Parts: sequence; structure tokens; C-alpha cells
Amino acid sequence: MTHTFKEFSTNAIFNIGNETDLKSFQTPKQAEFYTFIWAQTEPIDIIIDSLPISLAPHSILALTPIQYLQYVDGQNAIVYQFNREFYCIKDHDQEVSCVGVLFFGNVNIPIIHLDESEQRKFNILHEVFIDELDTKDTIQAEMLRMLMARFIIKSTRLLKAKEGIVETAKSSKVSLLRSFNYLVEQHYKTEHSVSFYAAQLFKSPKTLSNNFAKFNQSPLQIIHERIVLETKRLLIYTDKTAKEIAYDVGFEDASHLSRLFKKYTSLSPSDFKKQLNTSSQEKLTSQ
Repeated sequence: MTHTFKEFSTNAIFNIGNETDLKSFQTPKQAEFYTFIWAQTEPIDIIIDSLPISLAPHSILALTPIQYLQYVDGQNAIVYQFNREFYCIKDHDQEVSCVGVLFFGNVNIPIIHLDESEQRKFNILHEVFIDELDTKDTIQAEMLRMLMARFIIKSTRLLKAKEGIVETAKSSKVSLLRSFNYLVEQHYKTEHSVSFYAAQLFKSPKTLSNNFAKFNQSPLQIIHERIVLETKRLLIYTDKTAKEIAYDVGFEDASHLSRLFKKYTSLSPSDFKKQLNTSSQEKLTSQ
């Protein structure tokens, strides 16, 4: 059963469902919502941006709205979904906002593993969610947002502990990297230069490069990888031509995108598409 909250004044939507809701993703499509998939007692097999993942029991996976999700198999899941208007309109601390650790970038997919103690805590929180969704009053929206903030805070703590993420409140290089990624997410289709993002962050391009060196990344690499990721998604999930895709990601000349794409994948967009089609045909033949 799906429990749904809608706030018409803000167009906010928050859903709690199960594996039945995942079945609408048997054909790959964008998640469209910020999404948590929580495997309860069985593994959940899914594909995220063409990457197969078997989500182990008692694990939670976080997705952004733009990532492509395909459901393959698995039972006994809990699925939380919400749109930007539900949670991101609130002024949260950066770590637990829509720019926070769980939604940091779109290459690494955050997976949180729950031990027995955390399972009990998250199950209690889930029951409170369900109870609040059944409570219709003027403060329901605020309560649900507070509960989601708690869910995200708890998940963020577990993820940071797992990955050994340590940072100070305001001056951390991680915070700057996250802010840069967020800006790239907003502008990568129109702004391809490091200088644009540096100006937005009141930093020099050299300062960004020096800060990001700790993470074995460069600002330009982050911009390029985001463009390449979007190009892959459009090649995999749409019938757009290489020229149309180039225009979508801000290139007037398709050859410029082709050179960039080949630098990161060793294939031109057209060769990448041919490889996809060949793979699909081989799968059909083997069935």
C-alpha cells in the first residue's frame, strides 16, 4: 500500500511505498523524485544508470531525481520518494540538505547498511512516518519534513562513519566540493568553464584546483564527467541523435562533444550507441 502526502500550496509530494511501486521501473526511467530504497529481509536487484546493484538485506540506497532506475527483482522493500518542494524548500544544514552527503554528485551511489540496533531505530521511525501520514491536520507537513530530516541525518551519520568522512562545519574542502557539484548540477548544460563556477563560489580557479587535488579530481574533470554522464544517459535511454544531444548539453558543434566523450570513454557517441544496440541484439538472440 502506498501512503501519499500532497501539499497543494507548494506542490510538495511525499510517498511511502514498497516493491510494488518499484515495478513501474521494470523499464528503465528517471526516478524523478529523491528516492530511498530500503531492502528489508531480501536483496533487491536493480540497475542504476546501467550499473547492476544487488541491494543487500537491511540496506538503504539513495538516489537523485535525475538518475535512471530499473527494477529487476526482489520483495519486501520500503520505498520513500519526495520532490524538491517537499524537502528542499526548507533551509537545512548543508550536510543533510538536497546538496548533502547522501545526494552528493551522481556518480557514487550511497548505500547505508543497518546493523541490528539501527534496524530497530529505523523501523520505529518508519512506524512514526506511517502514523503521521494518517494524521491530517495543519502541522502534518511540518512533522513529515522533520521526520525526513531525522531519517536523512541518521543515514548521513551512518554513511560518514562507514566512509570515514571527517569535516569541519564551515571551512571544509568537502563542503566546497559539494557546493561545486551542486552548482555543476544546476548549470552544466550551459556553463562549461571553471571560471564561471569559481566566480559563483567567490574563489579563484586555482583555489578550486588546489582544494580538489586532495580528492584526486579537478574542477574541469567534474564538469566534463557530468556532461559525459548526461550524454551516456541520453544515448542509453532516448533516441536522440548525437547532434541533438550535443545541443542539449550546451555544444553548438557536435564534434566538440564527440571529442570530449571519446576522451572519457574511448568511444565516440555514435560508436557508444552502436555498442549498445549490438549488446541489445545479442541479448535478444540469446533469449
